[in-house]
Amino acid sequence: MNKPAPRALIVGMGIGGLATAMRLHDIGWDPVIVERASERRAAGYFIGLFETGRATAKRMGILDAIGNRTDPTTITYDVERDGRRRPGMGYGDLPGGPRLILRGDIETALHDAVALRTEIRYGTTPTALDEHPAGVDVTLRTTTGEDVAETTEHFDLVIGADGVRSTVRRLVFGPDSRFMRPLHHIVAATTMKEPVPGYRPQDGVVLAEPGRSVWTFPFTDHQPGLLFNYRTDDEDAQFRRPPIESLRAAFGPEPVGPVLGHLLRQFEQADDYIFDSAHQIEMDTWHTDRVVLLGDAAWCLTLYSGMGASTAMAGADLLGTLLQRNPGNTARALREWDQKLRPFMALQQKSARTEGLPTFVPQTRKDKIVRTAMQKVLTNRVGKKVMTAMMDKAFKEMSIDIAAV
Repeated sequence: MNKPAPRALIVGMGIGGLATAMRLHDIGWDPVIVERASERRAAGYFIGLFETGRATAKRMGILDAIGNRTDPTTITYDVERDGRRRPGMGYGDLPGGPRLILRGDIETALHDAVALRTEIRYGTTPTALDEHPAGVDVTLRTTTGEDVAETTEHFDLVIGADGVRSTVRRLVFGPDSRFMRPLHHIVAATTMKEPVPGYRPQDGVVLAEPGRSVWTFPFTDHQPGLLFNYRTDDEDAQFRRPPIESLRAAFGPEPVGPVLGHLLRQFEQADDYIFDSAHQIEMDTWHTDRVVLLGDAAWCLTLYSGMGASTAMAGADLLGTLLQRNPGNTARALREWDQKLRPFMALQQKSARTEGLPTFVPQTRKDKIVRTAMQKVLTNRVGKKVMTAMMDKAFKEMSIDIAAV
């Protein structure tokens, strides 16, 4: 009589959760995905896919399905409030040639690969986990309309891929306050309905000032993305009023000018948006013997790293590989997985704080002056070649295929 396939509960149907389901199915496990939301999410906003993510996606057979929305005709401009502009460097110009895509491009490619062979339950979240040597007994609460039902089921492994404010992490490891490191910045993102007047739809604009910035991200076959960032010493206060009011306060009191004024109106008129504080997750371990955290739930790098989607896929890919290499010994597989990934994630977190964050948001007037000088150097062919070589060295860690073993 054949032994039944080991059963895994995956909490969260984002990139990490879907990629984990795909890999576990590939190695003979029986994954079940539970998702708090009542239905699949919208396409989401801007993502840059670097080589770490591309290598993983290629190995998993979904790279072509993810696609590439980079517009080769894009010109990015650094702009001032009064309307002055100069050629600048956009996200797609960074070393490593990141693919500019939407979060939903990856999620759709993964969903199409797993949906027909994986059980997915919407409106469902864990409320209790009881781990013991034989597995984990999980109490699941499912809400359908006004009806609420609870069941307790047995799993051999539980994967928390449920984001920076992870329910699994809270139930197993402790309160959010123990692990969430604030970066003291607010991010606000949406999709633009109208391009900036005086610019082509495929042009990008960046307005960067000490402690605040706004970026647009052009795509092929999609409206541009819009991202505001600003530093704050009182995160809680930002959520006590409508987001647009917090944005206007953060970018005041100076006159907004034509470009910033248009972008603020685009956010105000948006059908949906993200408005949240930026945090990294710092933990000494991401696992017990039968429960493991993955992606933002474990190591949230923040958007300033550019590596969130890539590391979620890579973490899922490597988890599948090590579980397959350690049949019947989940605890050892999780230890090896943690040991392999931890130095890489620590490096990415540090890079996000020290390099990525100032790239998106100049922290001081000196940062602003350096940024302006760099843009002038980049307009010179020789200067651009030297600067690109220097940046290639800084970005080389974003090309490591960490899941290849």
